[in-house]
Amino acid sequence: MSRPPLEVADLFCARGPEYRMTHRGHLNLGQLKVMSAIERCRTSALGGHKLHCEKCDMDTLAYNSCRNRHCPKCQATAAERWLEARRADLLPIPYFHVVFTLPEALRPIAYQNQGTVYDLMFKIVAETLLTIAADPKHLGAKIGITAVLHTWGSSLVHHPHIHCIVTGGGLAPRKGLNQDRWMKCQPNFFLPVKVLGARFRNRFLKALGAAHENGELKFFGEQKILEERSCFEEHLRPLRKVNWIVYAKRPFAGPEAVLTYLSRYTHRIAISNRRLTAFDERSVTFRYKDYRDSKTRWKSMTLATDEFIRRFLQHVLPKGFHRIRHYGLFANASRNDNLACARALLKVQPIEPKTDRDTIANEGGDEKSCAFTCRQCGSPMTVVEILLPQHAPRAPPQRQVA
Repeated sequence: MSRPPLEVADLFCARGPEYRMTHRGHLNLGQLKVMSAIERCRTSALGGHKLHCEKCDMDTLAYNSCRNRHCPKCQATAAERWLEARRADLLPIPYFHVVFTLPEALRPIAYQNQGTVYDLMFKIVAETLLTIAADPKHLGAKIGITAVLHTWGSSLVHHPHIHCIVTGGGLAPRKGLNQDRWMKCQPNFFLPVKVLGARFRNRFLKALGAAHENGELKFFGEQKILEERSCFEEHLRPLRKVNWIVYAKRPFAGPEAVLTYLSRYTHRIAISNRRLTAFDERSVTFRYKDYRDSKTRWKSMTLATDEFIRRFLQHVLPKGFHRIRHYGLFANASRNDNLACARALLKVQPIEPKTDRDTIANEGGDEKSCAFTCRQCGSPMTVVEILLPQHAPRAPPQRQVA
């Protein structure tokens, strides 16, 4: 795949140092690390390999990737590896795509309390789906869920929502027998979205109120007033009376379509390099999708460079936060047993994972674990030299003046 003419790294290299100085004290350590990683990704700063092709006698350099999960250049191979691991979990059944969105009034609270609120979103979404699906009035079965958190809209605004890929059926206990049966959902229908939305709303607001009471929420700036319990309750009161958006799409056309769809969502970041169209150091122009315009979906937006960087960095997740999680049949603790039982009931054989090693060369691995291919003739290339990372000298610590 050819290199895009413009990358997020170009913006950070050009304006990053000045942005860090201007916004000193307003950037957290995670955001600073992301900026540094993107600027250094696939450059001599991280080291790499010198490669030689014996067939066409071509030499080339392959620099290492930063492997940061917010880097636009490092997600393609990470997604391929993750999807290959998930391929063995697929069942020959319908899969549905369900999206839970946080109301706009709660987004500033979510941004100032990312770890707490995002974690609540995952827990309440999973509990909502599993509870409604287990209700005999609806499906009466234990389903499988893969949930992915996205915090952005197409124009990079803060818009937290969770995408769920859900099995169109599940394991249901047989009455009077110590074994399960496979329960299918109705054709082209999963669960009622109004019921899902109402439970998600009620459970989330209750959990958010408990977090506030326990002192787990912090507020800054204009949100500082919400520290008062009465103001916080007043802020939430209108949200109890409106419908929360839950969107369910038609089932996918087979398990392979699920993999294709997941590849676009699991390791996606706020914006890809290929959406950038122009940059003149003062402003950035990029393409975005306007979902409200059915005629011209793709449009262009121009932002001041500092505003673009601010929008990009607000989607940096807290360190160690898992934005892909599995529940129900896919829960890590019981996934193998659940899938084995499901395959036995569906009478299908497990899928053997592929062992293809033809991955992207510059991933930072050694010559024994990566396959390098010549871009000119397609022949295998040999690593002839290891390029060590270039560590910048660190300044001595400054003495504190009494």
